[in-house]
Amino acid sequence: MENGISLQTQTPVLRTRIFNGLIFCWLLSFSAQQVAAQPPNAVNNGRLKGVVITEAVLATAGTIALHYLWYKKFPKSRFHLFNDNAEWMYMDKIGHATTAYSLSAIQYDMMRWSGLDNKKAAWIGGLTAMGLQTMIEIFDGFNSQWGFSKGDMLANITGSALFVAQQLAWGEQKAGLKFSFHKTIYSKYNPKELGANKWQSWLKDYNGQTYWLSINPASFMKSNTSFPQWLNVNMGIGASGMIGARTNPSKIGEVVIPEFKRQHRFLFSFDADLKRIDNRNMDPRVLLTVPNVLKIPAPALEFKKDSAVKFHWLYY
Repeated sequence: MENGISLQTQTPVLRTRIFNGLIFCWLLSFSAQQVAAQPPNAVNNGRLKGVVITEAVLATAGTIALHYLWYKKFPKSRFHLFNDNAEWMYMDKIGHATTAYSLSAIQYDMMRWSGLDNKKAAWIGGLTAMGLQTMIEIFDGFNSQWGFSKGDMLANITGSALFVAQQLAWGEQKAGLKFSFHKTIYSKYNPKELGANKWQSWLKDYNGQTYWLSINPASFMKSNTSFPQWLNVNMGIGASGMIGARTNPSKIGEVVIPEFKRQHRFLFSFDADLKRIDNRNMDPRVLLTVPNVLKIPAPALEFKKDSAVKFHWLYY
């Protein structure tokens, strides 16, 4: 503990983000091999077997590596719960939901590429994401410094359920979760917790993270609508003024911390659903190499309590 800031508040968050980031990047690179057109009607046993074997090997290797490289360094305990719901103004919970949604979507694409039908692929996508996230929480539950977070698990379930429910009901994603990041001034006051450089801050600084509910209006209209199929309307949420997880310290070491107001910010913007862009003259694999869960920078309106509406020419 240093002047009111505990390392344990941020350490499991960073570890979870790094692990999920590696899994996400692998799934993304693997899914880049597939074709965006509808998969064949019959299951491609060769593809499916390759996906399952590869995932099993990587999941096993990742679990072992996570234990020896991370958890083995910390003292163990009996399985217990840990309530971190009040930390980081709930931004980490929204991050969990977004990660679960993204992993569900990518795994779904891989299952469809293997020839599974929409229903089976949707369930496998959601359960795969839940399995990866749950493994992290169980490990935390046996660690004396942290614990199994019911709030994290609820967020994980929410993100996966959002994806699965839409695929089962509509066969498509009419509303998805996306992410964007910008550098802030807050990390310099507490680089140990918020990141010492831009890349660390991308993972650790919740002040610069914005999570978006990206809605596709054309998917709710008639099929012959002239409204652009690729254009999404986005509603975002972020937070600012956070130096510590629960409260802001007045001093860290010998550095006096200015008084910052911890508050949420709400945003309205537009975005593109890359998978809906007409790509008849383009190799469809190109679109799938782009992380569609990252919001494209665009003009935005920002709303804060007791503040005037702010316009951003380009928000990211």
